[in-house]
Amino acid sequence: MQIRKAVIPAAGLGTRMFPASKATPKELFPLADRPMIHYAVEEAILSGIEDIFIVISPGKKQIKSPIR
Repeated sequence: MQIRKAVIPAAGLGTRMFPASKATPKELFPLADRPMIHYAVEEAILSGIEDIFIVISPGKKQIKSPIR
C-alpha cells in the first residue's frame, strides 16, 4: 500500500520571523531561488504523492491558489 496523500501544515503567524513575515507569509520566503513551500511540494510529488493539501491560516490570501 502506497501513501498517495500528503498534508503540509503552513498555518501560523510566523512570529519568530517578524517583521519580515508581516509582509510575506513565511512559506513564501525565498530559499535559494524558490519559495520554501515549493521544496515540500516538490518532494511530495517526487515521492509519488498524488493529492497535496496545504493547511493555511484564514488570513493567508497569497497562497490560496492551487499549486499545480
